[in-house]
Amino acid sequence: MFDTWLKNYNKFSNEIMYLYVMKIPAVHQVYSGGRMVTYEHLREVVFGKSEDEHYPLWKSVIGGMMAGVIGQFLANPTDLVKVQMQMEGKRKLEGKPLRFRGVHHAFAKILAEGGIRGLWAGWVPNIQRAALVNMGDLTTYDTVKHYLVLNTPLEDNIMTHGLSSLCSGLVASILGTPADVIKSRIMNQPRDKQGRGLLYKSSTDCLIQAVQGEGFMSLYKGFLPSWLRMAAVIVNSSRSHFKA
Repeated sequence: MFDTWLKNYNKFSNEIMYLYVMKIPAVHQVYSGGRMVTYEHLREVVFGKSEDEHYPLWKSVIGGMMAGVIGQFLANPTDLVKVQMQMEGKRKLEGKPLRFRGVHHAFAKILAEGGIRGLWAGWVPNIQRAALVNMGDLTTYDTVKHYLVLNTPLEDNIMTHGLSSLCSGLVASILGTPADVIKSRIMNQPRDKQGRGLLYKSSTDCLIQAVQGEGFMSLYKGFLPSWLRMAAVIVNSSRSHFKA
């Protein structure tokens, strides 16, 4: 088994490295940049803070969801390619024919088969996930950090950022992991010539099939690494963008 994995890894090593060095950072740059700029604009300009510089919870919830939707919609093409390229290794191990020769070929094939619209395949469950994740992470992050700064000896430092990020990553993973599973399945399903999915009619249909066929906990596959990844992303982003 290990020999098979190693053999396939060697065949795809260049594409794997290119995907992780170039394309995945591109996804996060577009997504994180879009959501952070939107969230700060909503927080500072549109909604505004209260007189004591506190950002009310309801404003944080709405701002986080709106920021996630905008950021993820902009990043959908790169996210789509990332998800589909990540499935190529699994297809190879299962002995199935590969769909793409590489990242550029994936972009070109998706564009040729579905046009510009094809690059936004799965955008509805994608922004649903982003809304839930950002409602969890940005809202929890701001709330926890504000509480720690005002009610504990901690100042606005790396410890405060770390604790806030762990809490926000946990909440974001609880809310977002099911949507992430649904999003990946919808993005990876085969499609007809009109770009319509052949396995799932909608994100709701995918959710029902997953729960009925595999049980509720199938929606939380990969929960722990998702939590740790989100916490790491949040703390890096927040140190650059958030103010106390």
